[in-house]
Amino acid sequence: MKEVVQLTEGWGLRHSENLLPAQVPGCVHTDLLTAGLIPDPFIGANEAEVAWVGQRAWSYVRDLAAADTDRAGHERTDLVFDGLDTAAVVTLDGRELGRTRNMHRRYRFDVTGLSGPLHVDFASAYDEAESVRALTGDRPNVYPEPFQYIRKMACSFGWDWGPTLVTAGMWRPVRLERWSTARLAEVRPLVTVADGTGRVEVRVGIERTAQGADRPLAVRATVGGVRARTSVDGNQAVLTLDVPDVSLWWPRGYGEQPLYDMELVLVDEGSEERPLDSWHRRIGFREVVLDRSEDEHGTGFTLVVNGVRVFARGVNWIPDDVFPSRITPERYRTRLRQAADAGVDLVRIWGGGIYEDDAFYDACDELGLMVWQDFLFACAAYPEEQPLRGEVEAEARDNVVRLMPHPSLVVWNGNNENLWGFRDWDWEPELGGDSWGEGYYLGLLPRIVAELDPTRPYTAGSPWSGSWDHHPNDPAHGTYHSWEVWNRRDYAEYRDSVPRFVSEFGWQAPPALTTLRRALPGERLAPDSPGMLHHQKAEDGNGKLNRGLERHFDLPGDDFDRWHYLTQVVQARAIATGIEHWRSHWPVCAGTVVWQLNDCWPVSSWSAVDGDGRLKPLYHELRRVYADRLLTLQPAPDGPVLAVVNQGAEPWRARVTLRRMRADGTAVAEQTLDVSVAARSVHRQAVPEALAPDEQSAKEFLVADCGELRALHFPVVDKEFAYPAPRYDVAVESPVSSGGDSVEVVVTAHTLVRDLLLQADRLGPDTVCDTGLRTLLPGEQARLRVRGAAETGANAVRAALFCVEPA
Repeated sequence: MKEVVQLTEGWGLRHSENLLPAQVPGCVHTDLLTAGLIPDPFIGANEAEVAWVGQRAWSYVRDLAAADTDRAGHERTDLVFDGLDTAAVVTLDGRELGRTRNMHRRYRFDVTGLSGPLHVDFASAYDEAESVRALTGDRPNVYPEPFQYIRKMACSFGWDWGPTLVTAGMWRPVRLERWSTARLAEVRPLVTVADGTGRVEVRVGIERTAQGADRPLAVRATVGGVRARTSVDGNQAVLTLDVPDVSLWWPRGYGEQPLYDMELVLVDEGSEERPLDSWHRRIGFREVVLDRSEDEHGTGFTLVVNGVRVFARGVNWIPDDVFPSRITPERYRTRLRQAADAGVDLVRIWGGGIYEDDAFYDACDELGLMVWQDFLFACAAYPEEQPLRGEVEAEARDNVVRLMPHPSLVVWNGNNENLWGFRDWDWEPELGGDSWGEGYYLGLLPRIVAELDPTRPYTAGSPWSGSWDHHPNDPAHGTYHSWEVWNRRDYAEYRDSVPRFVSEFGWQAPPALTTLRRALPGERLAPDSPGMLHHQKAEDGNGKLNRGLERHFDLPGDDFDRWHYLTQVVQARAIATGIEHWRSHWPVCAGTVVWQLNDCWPVSSWSAVDGDGRLKPLYHELRRVYADRLLTLQPAPDGPVLAVVNQGAEPWRARVTLRRMRADGTAVAEQTLDVSVAARSVHRQAVPEALAPDEQSAKEFLVADCGELRALHFPVVDKEFAYPAPRYDVAVESPVSSGGDSVEVVVTAHTLVRDLLLQADRLGPDTVCDTGLRTLLPGEQARLRVRGAAETGANAVRAALFCVEPA
């Protein structure tokens, strides 16, 4: 049987004349941090102080003893790298084993009988990129760094939310594999289901040793109690297993996520079925179709899972750390659990990052989170000439085969914004006919997916209208990125269109106050203080924050706490405005994918979870607007419209109370409506005229309540509305079930209290609150569960509470 030896110990990083202890998996930056030779680049402006790390070459070394590579009863020993970042020369005892130039694929070298010093020498990624640029010529790019010339995590060169920390190192595991006769080189389970029977067609590729060239081999497979066996023909084998009465895998909210253990064993038929190698994964049975049919509204883009049409409640995912080797399985699961708890059912892995570790997809399989996987191209024209073309094909084949067992993976996507960029970002004249990636997105990649993984849909890009007959970012056709809002327009303008599928939209806000204080120690915080500006990577980011804020509120001058609160309010409201509008137009609009769930360091960004893992108010707002049942009031030319959204599997008989209210909290008019909403559908109706406030009124607003659900409609922006001075009482109680760690904060309103927020981290760095923004009417009470603040009193809580105040 194949024997595996992990090579995690004994590595050194050569630094000047010294050999530093090195962690594998890891990278140069993390090793230098551990050794105390560089400051934490996440703190202050230290990012600039460590820029030299990415500009120079680095060497890792360890001794590979004869006992490590000796056959020891095996015919072959391979040295396997799951991830080398990026341009490297691998030598053993002075003998070159190979050269690599791709962070996103695996490498295997025959080291049978070899021993001595093992060196992995990394060139600077900048030098590698420039050498490729010299071969291919220049290509346009949204950012100044040369990431399109090297197959490496693009955002390590910096992005509009990320630092420039260009890494090098063995970022994924390294091991020795000792084997004889033959090994499993490739296993591709093609999983389908029809009429209750699951089918797994397993295509197996074999690699043989010279001694095993003529040995008779067989493959045995087991899934769900069903067994199959077949002889190997040359270096290939195909098995088919039909599993009766399978339980279907569903996205969260649509059903359960049953997973089936699949075992495959390669055996030597000529040696009493001696096991040679094995493979184990968990698979799930489900059918995924992407409905892109034309209709009266344009060209659709709707995921259909097991025959059920799905409104995708999505988030975009970026690498959770700029140093990906630090992301543990537990960290993946925490972040993805946060997504699931917020009502998310789809996670898009964005094309400027990485193909994530299997632990990511395992967690998604278990949590019912559908995965949209970008191939790794983003915001640039990519040369299609060698050496890049060969690397792109090898990378795509490697990762399609690696990831295809996961039932959570539902869509392959060719790129991020490059088809759009070619058309709208003045690339075409600059290219002058040179290649730019179209051949990848419309040729090579769909061919690879069709060959290796035909059970899943492929789309050429995000955004992409489906063909050059339409503009690539046409909201009526395919996927759409909404960035005029935020960059130039107010979030109210999300309501101006109904795209078929919104795969990117977002609004910025700063991270939690404690996150800022950790990242900017000793700094007097202000929107334009040096550290705040350094941790704001978007072009004119603070200008856009302030302009977005000023459309709704007066700028708070030198009051940083107020600015911090209001920018977080505007972020939450902006995203809610878009999602509520687009969900109310299901099934024309079939999904929203918020930019973005997470951050890779402490920064002002579009995230719902900040770089230290703290939840912004946006996160809690996602829980509300991504819930199965949603109540929303939508402005319309003839007066507000009530939309009752039911994404649940059962009909909803909703009793909705509408109240037209004055700013002082008194009711002008009230009416209760009984509404029936079918499963997976939306009910829309005009608000009765007597209940609709005048659209210019600064003293009246509309409230819709249904159980714990609430929707609000204010005719004018906040700075024009006649808010009363907010008055409320605060009490702190210890719940019986708290275990001594939690308290309940009870807020009782005496006036209208708009967007009440407890910034729990002001009570302690690890303190969290289960509630985001809440609007209370006079006499109403909110109970906020606060964990990690057992000794907190009412005065401390009051100091951490914020709400909208009159202009």
